[in-house]
Amino acid sequence: MSRSWSRAELAARIDHTLLDPAATQHDVLMACEIARRNQCATACLNSNWVTQASDVLKGSGVGIAAVVGFPFGAAHVDAKAHEAALAVADGATEIDMVIDIGRLKDRESDAVRADIASVVAAAGGRPVKVILECARLTDDEKRLGCGLAVEAGAAFVKTSTGYLGHGATLHDVTLIRAAVGPNLGVKASGGILYYEDAVAMLESGATRLGMSHTQQVLDSIPTEMRAAMRASRN
Repeated sequence: MSRSWSRAELAARIDHTLLDPAATQHDVLMACEIARRNQCATACLNSNWVTQASDVLKGSGVGIAAVVGFPFGAAHVDAKAHEAALAVADGATEIDMVIDIGRLKDRESDAVRADIASVVAAAGGRPVKVILECARLTDDEKRLGCGLAVEAGAAFVKTSTGYLGHGATLHDVTLIRAAVGPNLGVKASGGILYYEDAVAMLESGATRLGMSHTQQVLDSIPTEMRAAMRASRN
């Protein structure tokens, strides 16, 4: 690892994630509390929970990322845009949308670009992350998806949903960073379990991390590193 990340620095890059379709209101409130307590970038939730999360997180400095077209990306373009608009109206500050995976594989670039652009428009200036689902794509398809996301005005490209195959890999994060250039956000999501995993993703080009094991990751910062951080503040 080329640098150390403090607990606060790392937490500020995390979207604490709860996307289990069986999650209850209690589960959602607990997820919001973890995001608030650790001052994560956002709590990333299914769109039906945005209103409740907005009430809990108001004034906390923690945003709300709502997923759209999740997890398959196969919804009608108008349905995705409408879901995004409703989520924004309910208080979402960011949108994580799943790309139309099948049309991307068919190289229907105009349709995929329009799908993304419709959600970007519905988000009204709020950052939109485009989920590629890398486990189902070739490297050339990933690069094409990245290019279309850039053209459509997305703010981030994201590796995966966590539902269809493997989560984030260093290979995919590096590929996405190279494809989108230095200025667009890159979100690594899925399979990040420890501090070392998180830092490796950041060093490979990620600027945001999606994870459900946030507390475990933050608590796994090596003891000697914590001591060094404390000493540097004294």
